[in-house]
Amino acid sequence: MLLRDFCCESKLSCLPLNPRKINLSDNERQILQAVVQKGKSAARSQTRARILLKAAEGSRDKDIIDALKVSPSMVAKTRQRCVEERPESALKDHPRPGKAPKLSDKQAAHLIAVACSDAPDGHNHWTLRLLADKVVELNYTDSCSYETIRQLLKKHV
Repeated sequence: MLLRDFCCESKLSCLPLNPRKINLSDNERQILQAVVQKGKSAARSQTRARILLKAAEGSRDKDIIDALKVSPSMVAKTRQRCVEERPESALKDHPRPGKAPKLSDKQAAHLIAVACSDAPDGHNHWTLRLLADKVVELNYTDSCSYETIRQLLKKHV
């Protein structure tokens, strides 16, 4: 969509002039209604299901925003994902790209084994900083903070 395809009534809300039409099959409609009625799914999924149901009934974006108290971008993105993919995928977030872990699972397992072993000479126990230094010494990574080690141990132990 281009900028000319939007109608900005206020600075906070820019709504598409021609929102994407939502056509749901009976099966898809039943699935969305089940998501809303059960109440077992995440709040975002329920809100997106309500958006799609209202959009399929022919409600305008502004009416959906006012009724459900959601942002214009949430309505627009939900409509777009429903049309481009399918209604079930519009209910869920896309995976986010996060940073790759510093250590592989095998390296993490080895580090946990090291942490459970005897401490190095001159120390009573393994500290997070000692373990971080050990990771660098083993050439698992160029640098490693003690916070990375803390999170790894919290996750796996």
